[in-house]
Amino acid sequence: MDKDKKTFGIDISKDTFDVMDSLGNYYQFSNNFKSFSKFLKLLDTNSHCVMEATGYYHYQLAYFLVDNNIAVSVENPLSIKRFIQMKLSRVKTDKSDAKMICLYGQERDLKLWAGYSKNQIQSLQMIRLLDIYTKQSTALKNKIQAEEVLGNPAKIVVNSLKRSLKNLQKESLIIETSLFELVKSDHQEILTKLESIPGIGRKTATMLVVLTDGFNRFESGAQLCSFCGLTPVIRQSGTSIKGRSRISKIGNAKLRNLLFMCSFTACKCNKACQAIYERITNKGKSKKLALIAVCNKLLKQAFAIAKSGVEYNESYRSAIPKMI
Repeated sequence: MDKDKKTFGIDISKDTFDVMDSLGNYYQFSNNFKSFSKFLKLLDTNSHCVMEATGYYHYQLAYFLVDNNIAVSVENPLSIKRFIQMKLSRVKTDKSDAKMICLYGQERDLKLWAGYSKNQIQSLQMIRLLDIYTKQSTALKNKIQAEEVLGNPAKIVVNSLKRSLKNLQKESLIIETSLFELVKSDHQEILTKLESIPGIGRKTATMLVVLTDGFNRFESGAQLCSFCGLTPVIRQSGTSIKGRSRISKIGNAKLRNLLFMCSFTACKCNKACQAIYERITNKGKSKKLALIAVCNKLLKQAFAIAKSGVEYNESYRSAIPKMI
């Protein structure tokens, strides 16, 4: 632990943010730029600010601090929640949360948060909008089907629903096209190489590049699999507890779902994935388990290719086994 480092635990919400430093001093500020400047006066080059990734609320403060050369760590809320539970804390207030976040920062070796580029932020916004459009499109399709089940649906209602659905699909196509062009402007080479992997299409390749920030946020394929929630969870203890193994699902659900769809194609046309699928199913394991293993293989192939800069080629698979 760096004795000169002064840790600031920050519990942030929509309107305010509470701060507790490693000396026990407590502060509360409004969540706006004027208060950011007041908070900055408390900091120096040895300060380290720690906060949770609370939706969108932490972004402005985090970027402000980074722009002013202050060390910032943005941590997974679940990690901090488990830390607080481990400490058996019985108090739940903004002040107590700031104190526990500060203690978490003192006891952990934290990774510094660097933020995102302008194009990365715009790409993430497009992905979130596409998620909303997808959910709305599904709701409209279900509503159209429900109306038709009635037998005599009102024509004006069905036509209105179909127009709305058509407009959503049109807007989704515009956003998808813009997203691809934006990502291609920064990562064209990586995109091309990812699309060379049998089973991975343009949509999945684009999502991989955006959500991993061009694979710069991960140091290994295993970390990437963990990010997608595809790592196994084993529940076994003594002789009484022998739970069924499953994937963690603590990760990006959208990317996980896309990879699962890709796995159906990959286990037919990607020889490495096909070998894994056949090996697992031949042991009598479920097809779903085999497809999850294929998802992991696809991710590790993508990571290896993105890091090595070599386009996918079956004859070169043995040349990069450590990365895959």
